[in-house]
Amino acid sequence: MKTQATAAATAEKATVSRRLAQAITASQPENWPAARAVGQRLLMDIAGICIAARDEAYVKAAMAAVDQDGPCTVIGAAPSFGVEAAAFVNGIAAHGEDFDDTYEGGPVHAGVVIVPALLAAAQRHQLSGDDLLRGIAVGVEVMCRLCAVAPTKVHKAGFHPTAIFGVMGAVAGVGAALRLSEDELVDAFGIAGSMASGIIEYLADGSWTKRMHPGWAAQSGYRAVRLAQAGFKGPATVFEGEHGLFHGFANTQSGDFEAMLAGVGSQWIWTSIAFKPYACGTMAHPYIDCARELRRQGLVPADIAQIECETAEGIVHRLWEPLALKQSPPNAYSAKFSIPYAIAAGLLQDNAGLGEYTEAMVQREDLRALAAKVSYVVDPANPYPKQFTGHVRVALKDGRVMEARQGFFKGGADHPLSDADLQTKFFANCLHGGVARPEAEVMLAMLGQVFDVPRVDLSLLSAQAKAAA
Repeated sequence: MKTQATAAATAEKATVSRRLAQAITASQPENWPAARAVGQRLLMDIAGICIAARDEAYVKAAMAAVDQDGPCTVIGAAPSFGVEAAAFVNGIAAHGEDFDDTYEGGPVHAGVVIVPALLAAAQRHQLSGDDLLRGIAVGVEVMCRLCAVAPTKVHKAGFHPTAIFGVMGAVAGVGAALRLSEDELVDAFGIAGSMASGIIEYLADGSWTKRMHPGWAAQSGYRAVRLAQAGFKGPATVFEGEHGLFHGFANTQSGDFEAMLAGVGSQWIWTSIAFKPYACGTMAHPYIDCARELRRQGLVPADIAQIECETAEGIVHRLWEPLALKQSPPNAYSAKFSIPYAIAAGLLQDNAGLGEYTEAMVQREDLRALAAKVSYVVDPANPYPKQFTGHVRVALKDGRVMEARQGFFKGGADHPLSDADLQTKFFANCLHGGVARPEAEVMLAMLGQVFDVPRVDLSLLSAQAKAAA
């Protein structure tokens, strides 16, 4: 007959965090060939974006706000920092231009949490390239899998999934790299639940807090791991409990945890992460492609009377409403979350890169006038969040109608950017950040070998000075 203590222990072992911990400790993703290839693409993309953003005011503010010396690199910066400070600043820089990786089933930006956390931990704890790859794979995997529990509900509750799931992914990744025990991982997840944070009120005025979310999650995940290693205890039912993560941030206790746990540790979904060709909110991308296609078909912006788009209900509150605000974004960051502006940029600029999201560009009268003509209708059959789609229907002043539709996100799993595309993006981002091609090539060569080294050294990413382009 089971004792009360035995029954309690059996129940505790069945918790979501226990099952995750068991899968993490048993897994060996660093031995899977696809992991290495995707990991290198992720490192290259994030490093380039960090360099592109290094002179931005929000990155400078983040660096000025931390006071922690140590051995860890902030990409593109000369001084070194403590592990949490480096994870914090790199997470902010990697996400700040909204040019970063996306998991389409979320949406969630996993790499910009996990890579900063693991790079800092690798330097602080003198980890090998194998350890780094293991941590990145596990961390990104867990963060992506959490999206299956309660799709769209975290956003609807007013929170940023990258922030909420990010701290758990960082625990998984750092914990895997540092080889935490099963019990330590359970505690670390439990501790991290009280560190999850990130509201989406930045949508009201284009302020900077969304940029902070990955950095906060990266540093918090590391701190939760270290607390668990030191014996600090956290609730084992942090995910599914009555007062757990999904109750607090998704207003539900009926999430599908089995969908998240199915195949965990043996079936890897993280290698399907998407890389962005445009520097704005992911769900705007197919609309930009539609606008560019209409431009290629000969659409003349001056001939446009009105533009109406079909869209998913799940993205309306972030990228379409309030419509007057989205048609006339107050600043460049706000414009990154406006589909009307994205369409105008695609039609007038034939692009939506870093150059289309400057303060001067966003205030241009022709762009604002065209964005003001864009409206939407909700398509109840839209497949979001499983698939990101775009649709642009243009009514011309002469009565004609032109229309374009795209059922996928370019850069996603079904239409990925090539290695050559990502290298072109990397060099362009480096140039934007003042790093010339020869120095960028040295950085890229180092990143290509980082998983093979006995001890991770990122000193070549610490640019001492801008090189003339």
